[in-house]
Amino acid sequence: MTRRLFGSVRSRATLAATLVVAVALVATGAALLLSLRSDLTGQAETEAASAARAVAVELSDGRPYDKLTGLDEDDRPVQIVDERDRVVAVSEDLERVTGTGVDAVRPGQGAGGRGGEDGEDGDDGEDGEDGDDHSGRSGTGGSGGDRRAGTGEVDSDTDFGTGTATIDGTTAEYRFASVEVEFEDRGKFTVHAGAPLAAERSAVGTATTAMLIGFPLLLAVVAGATWLVTRRALSPVEGIRREMAAITASEDLARRVPVPSTHDEVARLALTTNETLAALESSVERQRRFVADASHELRSPIASLRTQLEVGAAHPGLLDLDGAVADTVRLQTLAADLLLLARLDAGERPGDARFDLGALAGEHAGGRAGVTVTADAVPVAGSRAQVGRVLTNLLGNALRHARSAVTVGVRAEGEWAVVSVADDGDGVPEADRERIFERFVRLDEARSRDDGGAGLGLAIARDVAVRHGGTLTVGRAPAGGALFELRLPRAR
Repeated sequence: MTRRLFGSVRSRATLAATLVVAVALVATGAALLLSLRSDLTGQAETEAASAARAVAVELSDGRPYDKLTGLDEDDRPVQIVDERDRVVAVSEDLERVTGTGVDAVRPGQGAGGRGGEDGEDGDDGEDGEDGDDHSGRSGTGGSGGDRRAGTGEVDSDTDFGTGTATIDGTTAEYRFASVEVEFEDRGKFTVHAGAPLAAERSAVGTATTAMLIGFPLLLAVVAGATWLVTRRALSPVEGIRREMAAITASEDLARRVPVPSTHDEVARLALTTNETLAALESSVERQRRFVADASHELRSPIASLRTQLEVGAAHPGLLDLDGAVADTVRLQTLAADLLLLARLDAGERPGDARFDLGALAGEHAGGRAGVTVTADAVPVAGSRAQVGRVLTNLLGNALRHARSAVTVGVRAEGEWAVVSVADDGDGVPEADRERIFERFVRLDEARSRDDGGAGLGLAIARDVAVRHGGTLTVGRAPAGGALFELRLPRAR
């Protein structure tokens, strides 16, 4: 079931699109949450730093602890400790704090809640009788006026940390900023001030909830839209498939697949399929015509030969031995031509042997009456026997139609080796200059088969030329007859 479901292009496209969108949404959501959290945390840090630095500036001016305005804010925890981590002042209603390094929330207490130990602060750290007025803001000993002896220097650096604070019975998470103030006579003090992270937690939670609800809905929309779009886009492909299946079942190559009006890749696929079907239909038709023509051409010499042999068997004195031999030779030549065409149609490679085209033309034209040869030495590569067959066919065709003379020339033209065969006959009408290269075509249907042949010579010549990467064309000769030009690539 799974293989069948994901075996379709539509299912795979839908799954791929959904996965891509899901990855993009997760990455975007994570980046958004991180950015939101970073921004809100940065705002909290800014608020905490501003509060801590305001208290530090007042403290550096020598203001008494109970006069520090930053300790009056009910929703912002502030803690001031000395260089021995003993609390000297805290904000009102602060009941508990973590994340500042000192958990004490009563003046005079240090790490672990212990009171002061030196003579400067006296003995009031544990009992809080002198220094603690139970307001949460008093110093560790002495009167507030004693703390004005000299001003301090506020450090430009700010440290940050995260912790919790309990104010008036409510515990929340805070971002703490720590600023140091150093006095020459009293040592170093650290101001810890916190800004609530409730807004950051609430915004991140709301955004996360929205994403958890919205992302699945968005993915469902994407999957549905992709499914419908791919279904619509691929529906012409299914039409093409059904028509091709019908063509295969009926073997009717005249049928064509429907071409959608979308002008896209599917439409081009349909057009290419129809072109392929047209080429296949034409090829099959040529094959049928070739078989029919070959059968027709073979029937005449076979029937003639059989008749002569039957007459010779009944009346030995009437046997036309020369005619029987001629018919046999004609059968042999026609069979050789058909075999060569079959090999060419099968895509037989011509080989890569090098030979001199001028010398080959001289060999085939030598000794023929009325033939003049002007040949340069031009090397080519391929099948020497097949190219020689082309020259023989061209010379035979020219001699059949010439009045008195045939001219053969071999020359080099750039990257081509050119063989020209011209006669002084009537020439080939312009309308028939491509038709004569078709198989079993004879322009003069009234001629005898013995004189005109089977109509395969020029077809074989062009096929061989094309297989060698060349061309064979016909035009008008200077003497008024036909001019055949064979062009083959020169051997490098």
